[in-house]
Amino acid sequence: MDGNPLPNERFPQVPSGKTPIDLGTESSGFLSQFTSNPFFTAGFGLAGLGAALAFTQKGVRHGAALLKRKMLVDVEISRNDESYQWFLHWMSQYQRTQLSNAPHDLAGGPGAAKPGFVSSIIRRFTPGLHHLSIQTSKVSNPNGSLHTQFSLIPGPGQHILRYKNTFMSVNRARETKSMNLQTGMPWETVTLTTLYSQRHIFEELFKEAHALAVQLHEGKTVVFTAWGTEWRPFGQPRRKRPLESVILHQGVKERILEDVNDFLQSGSWYYDRGIPYRRGYLLHGTPGSGKTSFIQALAGKLDYNIALLNLSERGLTDDRLSHLLTNVPPRTVVLLEDVDAAFSNRRQQTEVDGYRGANVTFSGLLNALDGVASAEERIVFLTTNHVERLDEALVRPGRVDMTVRLGEASVSQIGQMWDRFYGEVDTDGEGKRAFLIKLEDLGIVEKGATPSRSSKTSTAALQGLFLYNKGNMAGAVTMADGLVGSRDIGAQGPDDDGRSELNSVRDKASL
Repeated sequence: MDGNPLPNERFPQVPSGKTPIDLGTESSGFLSQFTSNPFFTAGFGLAGLGAALAFTQKGVRHGAALLKRKMLVDVEISRNDESYQWFLHWMSQYQRTQLSNAPHDLAGGPGAAKPGFVSSIIRRFTPGLHHLSIQTSKVSNPNGSLHTQFSLIPGPGQHILRYKNTFMSVNRARETKSMNLQTGMPWETVTLTTLYSQRHIFEELFKEAHALAVQLHEGKTVVFTAWGTEWRPFGQPRRKRPLESVILHQGVKERILEDVNDFLQSGSWYYDRGIPYRRGYLLHGTPGSGKTSFIQALAGKLDYNIALLNLSERGLTDDRLSHLLTNVPPRTVVLLEDVDAAFSNRRQQTEVDGYRGANVTFSGLLNALDGVASAEERIVFLTTNHVERLDEALVRPGRVDMTVRLGEASVSQIGQMWDRFYGEVDTDGEGKRAFLIKLEDLGIVEKGATPSRSSKTSTAALQGLFLYNKGNMAGAVTMADGLVGSRDIGAQGPDDDGRSELNSVRDKASL
């Protein structure tokens, strides 16, 4: 073996004229292979471009949201809010004015000022409403007939409206998957959006909508009835009945009206002394004596509405009754008619007819009227034809604060009703004297009776007689025999309401 070293088998020697391979150069060559690959560079470029676009889109979205919060303002109205119906009706009227292209103040009548050049240009470029809904309303004429009116209002969707030269977006959204289980009506909201600098326009708009609603109900009384656990208007608003049209015994109307006005003006007096601020009245008497008519006229005099509740309604429970009496609409009188019949002759469910009566208990009614959870700032009127059937716990002070009897028509009432119907034709009073003499001969009025003396007939029977003989005094005197009923007034049932006497009058007329 010579002295030359053996070659390294693991690390072979580099041939002469060659340099060792650098590791860094080898790594650079690896990256250069990918960078020089057109597929890699194209994919990497697309990924970077997508990330940049996504980041830009997110930034634009956040920027738009920030800009919207800074520059726009919106107001949302839900279906449960009272202003929802006001606004929908205002939208209906406003749509008519837009289609007619006429300046109009919805609350105050047609505008007299002619629009200027700028206003005409703005009106010309105002986008119209292309998605409409129909709204049907019925108007009662003075003769009792109904006139049906159809109006178009913006339907569900996005709309652009112009109000006082201010553009706003109106979005009426309807949730088909969310609805009221009791009424089956879908949940709806209306969202108004405009520039933040024009935010004051909302207050003016809602004031105009409210003024329009008040104008439509001016001189009318709204009657509410229970629908599930809420109050809803029943039919169209009724024309207010003048208090002078209800003729009662002398001083009765004035005494009740004075007491109600004193109660309405004594709220702080009740609160300072810790007394519940509520008032109850009981009107009792023979059928047809004017109990319900007087309550309707009193509500019109006070500019109040009426909430009518039937205690014999099928399915009415104590909880529902308490909820209804606690959530009475504002400026509304509660009327409970024929309270004596609510807890008498009640049937339970049977296998024959499947009837199930009301589930209201007597204790539930007492707690709803004067319990811990009973509402305040409330006026309740109860009526009955048989006051002797009522429990003393129901008519005690605190639940019933004033009891008034409205009985048969007195001689004074008969004379006032005659003057109201025939005062224009009976100028000398001869017809009234002849009518009173006829009533004395029939035994309806005692001979020589004082004006405050009661007769044996009701005001409802007299009104039916006079209505049948409008403008015919001789016919009223001749048909006075029909006021002699086949049975005594006090023996009539709670649902008769003087109809036996009215039928007797009609029978006499048919003869």
